Amino acid sequence: MYHANNKNWCKYLVLLIVASVYVPVAKAQSSQLTIQECYQLARKNYPLIKQRDLITKTKDYSVSNASKGYLPAFSVNGQATYQSAVTTFPFTIPIKGFTLPQYSKDQYKIDGEVDQVIYDGGVIKNQKQTAEANEVIQQQSLEVELYALYDRVNQLFFGTLLIDAQLKQNDLLKQDVQNGIDKAKAQVANGTAYRSSVDELEAQLLQTDQSRIELLANKKAYFNMLSIFINRPVDDNTVIEKPATPMMADTVSRPELLSYDYQKKTYDLQNDLLKAQLRPKFSFFVQGGYARPGLDPLSNNFQWYYIGGLKLSWNFASLYTLKNQRRIIDIDKQNLDIQKETFLFNTNLTQKQQNADIAKYEELMKTDDRIIAMRESVKKAASAQLENGVLSAHDYITQVDAEDQARQNLILHEMQLLQEQYSYQNTIGNIKIQ
Repeated sequence: MYHANNKNWCKYLVLLIVASVYVPVAKAQSSQLTIQECYQLARKNYPLIKQRDLITKTKDYSVSNASKGYLPAFSVNGQATYQSAVTTFPFTIPIKGFTLPQYSKDQYKIDGEVDQVIYDGGVIKNQKQTAEANEVIQQQSLEVELYALYDRVNQLFFGTLLIDAQLKQNDLLKQDVQNGIDKAKAQVANGTAYRSSVDELEAQLLQTDQSRIELLANKKAYFNMLSIFINRPVDDNTVIEKPATPMMADTVSRPELLSYDYQKKTYDLQNDLLKAQLRPKFSFFVQGGYARPGLDPLSNNFQWYYIGGLKLSWNFASLYTLKNQRRIIDIDKQNLDIQKETFLFNTNLTQKQQNADIAKYEELMKTDDRIIAMRESVKKAASAQLENGVLSAHDYITQVDAEDQARQNLILHEMQLLQEQYSYQNTIGNIKIQ
């Protein structure tokens, strides 16, 4: 007898050990997914994000090219000419061993020149600043497009949360209908109810199962789309974590605003460039070559030569168009101010509409709670009446459906409120991605 009990005890011990090992493994297979993770993963996976590095590289190359303007510039020139007349001397010098040169009409020259900028009026500095400003503008334009991505993530994430809540409510509805079936079957067995009452309740149970099938199919579709957006498997083992209510702010910090500021800066840089083009330019140069004739005016032979010195260039041609160019820049700045004002106006309208919707859902949820309490009370009374045979199965189903609809409304309004709150964060630019 002791041996048998000992064997049974060993079996229980083995089962307990296996269960303790299995449960952590099962939990390890499930994963939680937050909305912040979805934002981050969707941003990382979105093909457009690849432009970020390309924009930065373009800026680096542009700045590097502008900086090379300070490096010495080397050029090679050559020419061969034939001219109709050359310098001649109409006299002779009666000195023994001395003759005046006779120049050839064909002349040749090849030289190399090195120019080193000393002062360019600020043109190179302006080019570098413009490249950096353009990079910020392009990066912010990219951010604007990514904000549209966050809205799509919101729709998928909260759509999945809504279906999860509806599935839980479906289970509760199924329990209420099954409870009615059990009571109706007992009444049929006691001869106090017709079989049709059971059939009506079982038909309602099948409809509840059909609703569950549709919800599961929709959930799978949402999972598939969300998985594509975040490039990560999303399935029944994934726990979609309901986010907390976000802190509501009023200050708009959208990427468009920074883009407008830097566009205005590029117009200021254009004004600076107009000034730089009016300034004198200084450079140092060295030239060396081989020519006939060379620098010696008394020789018609090929000879090496070099010269060096300072150059000054000062171009006043831009004065003719300076006034109109500045007017064009001023007009562009005014147009930019109008665009910024229009953006803030439209954003403010969207904020007001979203705030109104948020307030509406909050009020609806308060009413939902009261309706659910009343519907639940009526359902409990209907369940007791069904059990006592004073209420038909049809009327019981009506009350069960009424309570279910009240709970469904609460679920819907709760998800609509959360989604609207996070959409509001997106509208004002309050979504922070690590």
